[in-house]
Amino acid sequence: MTHTVLVTGVSRHIGARVASVLAADPGVGRVVGVDTVPPPSPARAGGSQAGRLEFVRVDLRSPDIAQVIAAADVDVVVHMSLIGGPSRSRSAVKEHNVIGTMHLLGACQRSTSVRRVVVRSTTAVYGSAPNDPAVFTEDGEPAEAPHSGYAKDAGDVEGYVRGFARRRPDVVTSTLRFANFMGPGVDSPLTRYFTRPVPPRVLGFDPRLQFVHEDDGVEALRRMALEDHPGTFNVAGDGVLLLSQCLRRAGRLSLPVPSPLFRLLGEVARTAGGVDFSPEQLKLMCHGRVVDCGRLTRELGWRPKFGTAAAFEDFLRSRGVSGGLTAAVADRLSDLASSRSAPPRDDL
Repeated sequence: MTHTVLVTGVSRHIGARVASVLAADPGVGRVVGVDTVPPPSPARAGGSQAGRLEFVRVDLRSPDIAQVIAAADVDVVVHMSLIGGPSRSRSAVKEHNVIGTMHLLGACQRSTSVRRVVVRSTTAVYGSAPNDPAVFTEDGEPAEAPHSGYAKDAGDVEGYVRGFARRRPDVVTSTLRFANFMGPGVDSPLTRYFTRPVPPRVLGFDPRLQFVHEDDGVEALRRMALEDHPGTFNVAGDGVLLLSQCLRRAGRLSLPVPSPLFRLLGEVARTAGGVDFSPEQLKLMCHGRVVDCGRLTRELGWRPKFGTAAAFEDFLRSRGVSGGLTAAVADRLSDLASSRSAPPRDDL
């Protein structure tokens, strides 16, 4: 039995959901959620299990996190507190992500009770470049490693996690690299992009995208928190969608713009607190990113219920987005466009 689970980042949607499902699990005795601000409401954070959740206001950059772990006799830590976003200063975000993780892992290293650590990361650590492999595996190296922003933070965090795993081999350490989340409760730069009336896209590019439904992401984290699965795992729904397919399904007329103008629009949107067209987002909108999730399936004996297309469709339904083409028609149009632009084949 898992006695006490500590979940960081519970003021945000996915962190709150993970804390909720763990509190509802009969094999968990106690769930302690930590963040700098409380969850929006007990009902949203814990649902019917809200009474089993304990919230502690603590900044991961302070020594208080070690006291919380020791006082609660925590044996599982689920680190959900990696953040990004246009509304925060870059220096504050980096300090929270990287320095906060350092302090948390330091507290776990000194703890005598912690026996499992699960860290939420992102497939953004692979970057997006024109000479990337078609599909990334967990052991693959990016052609151009991210050198700024949220993706750079995630790479730094993973480096500290690997160091922790070497120093404490008795602690089961798991890192989950998630594709972009989609679902009814997800609010991210990408979900805001797809709900814009006329979203811009980079002229001459049609990137391949992968999504993971929030339900599947929460389930993957729940399993990792309650079972021993050391290592690094990609998490994404089966299949891919082209950006053009996504826009047609959303019924959006996109505005093709040159890359410099796309970057300029991103600066304006970021200043206004809107869509985050950061440099890493611009690269994703040019080159896309696809990962292989075979290791996760083999290790857990489980695969996400929602494929990439189904996760996106559920997101669209939840936002009441209508007027788009059906999936079959959108895919057929995309196939026709691809065939017309492809060079003639030599059938021998």
